[in-house]
Amino acid sequence: MAGELSAILDHIERIGELDLEQVEPTSHVVELENVLRRDEPRPSWPRERVLQGAPDVAEGGFRVPSPGQ
Repeated sequence: MAGELSAILDHIERIGELDLEQVEPTSHVVELENVLRRDEPRPSWPRERVLQGAPDVAEGGFRVPSPGQ
């Protein structure tokens, strides 16, 4: 393990020797564009089907315990 740590520290030392004065800071090494899917509306399941397996239903939704209960 000491050899691995030594190799890592050697790499860090070499990075420290680079002239990075003109290099802009980045959060990613490559340019990222919107990597998420488009947010488009689509049909959802019927409320009755979603609530079918719920242990406790009230007013068309899931009933959950109040905080502290």
